[in-house]
This record gives sequence, C-alpha cells and structure tokens, in this order.
Amino acid sequence: MPNPEGAAAPPLPYNDRVVRQFTIMTVVWGIVGMLVGVLIASLLIWPDLTHGIPWLSYGRLRPLHTNAVIFAFGGCGLIGTSYYVVQRTCQVPLISDKLAAFTFWGWQLVIVLAAITLPLGYTQSKEYAELEWPIDILITLVWVAYAVVFFGTIVKRKVPHIYVANWFYGAFIIAVAVLHVVNSAAIPVTLTKSYSAYAGAADAMIQWWYGHNAVGFFLTAGFLGMMYYFIPKQAQRPIYSYRLSVVHFWALISVYMWAGPHHLHYTALPDWVQSLGMVFSLILLAPSWGGMINGMMTLSGAWHKLRTDPILKFLIVSLSFYGMSTFEGPMMSIKTVNALSHYTDWTIGHVHSGALGWVGMITIGSVYMLVPRLFNRPGMHSTRAIEVHFWLTTIGIVLYIAAMWIAGVMQGLMWRATDENGVLVYSFIESIRATYPYYLIRLAGGVLYLSGMLVMAWNVWKTIRTEPAPQPVAVTAGALS
Repeated sequence: MPNPEGAAAPPLPYNDRVVRQFTIMTVVWGIVGMLVGVLIASLLIWPDLTHGIPWLSYGRLRPLHTNAVIFAFGGCGLIGTSYYVVQRTCQVPLISDKLAAFTFWGWQLVIVLAAITLPLGYTQSKEYAELEWPIDILITLVWVAYAVVFFGTIVKRKVPHIYVANWFYGAFIIAVAVLHVVNSAAIPVTLTKSYSAYAGAADAMIQWWYGHNAVGFFLTAGFLGMMYYFIPKQAQRPIYSYRLSVVHFWALISVYMWAGPHHLHYTALPDWVQSLGMVFSLILLAPSWGGMINGMMTLSGAWHKLRTDPILKFLIVSLSFYGMSTFEGPMMSIKTVNALSHYTDWTIGHVHSGALGWVGMITIGSVYMLVPRLFNRPGMHSTRAIEVHFWLTTIGIVLYIAAMWIAGVMQGLMWRATDENGVLVYSFIESIRATYPYYLIRLAGGVLYLSGMLVMAWNVWKTIRTEPAPQPVAVTAGALS
C-alpha cells in the first residue's frame, strides 16, 4: 500500500484536541509510573527507605507502578494515537467530539482513583486487575465510549479500505473489553471491598487468561497498530508487505488467547491445560516474528536514515526488543525452562524487555512524531535531546534486563541445588543476599530510563512553547535548534 493515508487530500477538520490531551498525559503519566518504579526498586535495596509508612510500602506501590505504566502511560498513548490514526486513515473526523472528550476525562479519573486507592490498600489482589468494583464499572463505561468513537469513525470512513493499523487497534479494543468484563466479575461487599465470582483453580485460570492477554492485546496488538502506522510514516516508505501484515494480524489474534496457562505451570491447574498453553505459546513465535520482520524490512533501502533520525531509532529498536521478548516468552513457557525461571527475576527481566523496550520505545517514538504535527511546529525543539534520550533509554534497558536475567538464572539454580543427601544447599535468604548487587544495577538502569523521560518532557515543553508556524507546515525529522 503506497501510503497509510491514501491519496493527497485537502486538510480535514480533524479532532486533534483530544489527541493533544492524550499525548501530553502520556508523557506525564510515563514519568509518574517510572518514578514509582524507581522507588520500589530502591525499596528492594533499602527496605526502610520509606520508614515503614504503609501506603509507601512495596506491596502497595508495586501495583500502582504496573497500573501507571500499563494503563496510564500505555493507555493514554494507545487511545491518543488510535484517535490520530483512525482519522487520517479513514479521512474523516471522529464521530463524536463529546464522547471523545468523555474518554479522555473518564480515563484520567480512572488513573487518579487508582493512584488513591492502591496505596491505601483497596485492591482485588489480581495482577493488572487490582482496582475495586466501582472503578471497574467506570473503566467499562469509558471503554464502551472509546469503542463507539473508534468503530463509529471507521463506519463513516470516506475510503473503502480499512488500513491494517486499525485492525490491530480494533482487536485491542474488543479483546480488552471482553477480558476486563469477564475477569472483573465480582460480588461487592462494601464500596471498597469485593470477592471474585470465581474460586480456586478456575479463578487462577481466568486471571491468567486475562493477565497474559492484557499483555497480548493491550501491550502487543494495540502497539502493533502504532507500529504499522508510525514506522512507514517516519521512514516515508510503504510497509514492506501488506499481505504479511494481514497474515500477522489473523495469526496473532487467533493464537494469543490460548497461551495464558503457561503462567500456571506446576500448579493445581490440570496438566493438559498447562501443556496446551505451552504449545500455543510456542506457536506464537511465528506471527510475532513475522510482524517484527515486516516492520524492520520497511526500512529496506532506507537504513541510512537511522544515522540522522533519532525518532526512527526509537521506532526500529523497539521492534528489536519486541522480537527479543516474543522469542524469550515462548522459550520460558517450555516446562523444563519454566522449572528454572518461574518465580525468579528472570521473569521480571522478560517483562521489562517488553514493557520498557517494546512498549516504551514505540510510544516515545510515536509521541516525538506527533507533537510537532499536533502543535503545528516544524520539528521537535532539539534533535540532540532526542538522541540523548535514545541512548539513556537503550543503556537503561540493557542494564535492567541483563541484571535481571543473570539474577534470575542464579536464583533458579540456587533454589534447586542439593547435596548428595538431597538437602537444599542454599537457604532462601542466601539467594536474596546474592541478588543484591543485581538489584543495584537494575536501579541504575531504571534511573537512566526515568532520566530519559525527563529529557523528553523538557523537549516537548520547549517545542510547545515555540511560536507556531503561521500555516500548517511539513514536519521533518530535524529540529529548531
């Protein structure tokens, strides 16, 4: 396909106000979420850092960190970019400005309520689904409004074709709605307390059906929609293979839903269900790498642009981490490997190679692309600052995940080591003591990543403060300074 926006057309009255709002809050919540991440990484090294204050304890801040990074930073990035992309690829404005505004303010309210309730200890204790039932209802209302705006805009499109990025965004919206409603089914007791509608192994199975597919659709399918639009646009080249992108889409969404049981190896879950999850996880490698290759090969004949375009560096390196994570995940789902990796920091390294490398870098690159276009500027204030941000981010991720990989393998080996009598060689506290230096390296990586986000916030602020052009300009990868 020659261009994701189709043929040249006169400027349309797109609703970019809501896109601007989501874009700015992506940066804000990114800093907040990563700051909390640095704090809890520090607590693992200095447990008395917060002087025993309950609402600043690790157990309460950790779910705040995951929710802030996934749903605040990632969610704002996804909703904002999807609104931008769907208008351009369908060549029509959003179907309802009021509903779009509701999705923005409703989503911010969800985030603020999460930031209040989680430190106070109000939680359902479900991974990535900790928020209590009144907030779950609000999430459902916002999500329905979001779906109406997105799909309603597609219905009234002026072009017959639905660009592939919208297929990925659409799958993300539908799947997350189903996952949220089913997993959040609960029996309310008070305004701040409820019990799951499920019990025992069934509850665990539904939770990890949700948990893994929150990764699969919120953190993968949605951001692949971002990838399929912003990489061709920034590279100024068509996607390498449109046919491969369609195969990638159908293969990914067909297989991902069945991989969740690999989170429950060696538990009370029936053994055949665990094995089924492992098999589907291994199958996932093919469509995942197909998408990565499609994005990478879009730069065929234009690799030289990486020398001068730091935004493109963010976008392409994010695909490298996507490929790495989607190889590592299936490998860790193999039962014999999982016997070593489960419950160790190897899993933490895997999660963050995807979250910081894939999700973080594709979002950051997309935001850098969007800001000049949304605020009518010829480019970001400082290309050098983007370059600095890129290297802070890359070095920070490598330090983080390498430390966790080494720590995780070490932990797994220490926990299974026995002497000739079958007695464990190491106590649990000895494994914690041995992990301590790697926690310091992880903290350093997190600080670097957070520093990059602060550089980004400064660059975005300076770009917005610059005098706008008197008329819409063609945005380049260059800068004003």
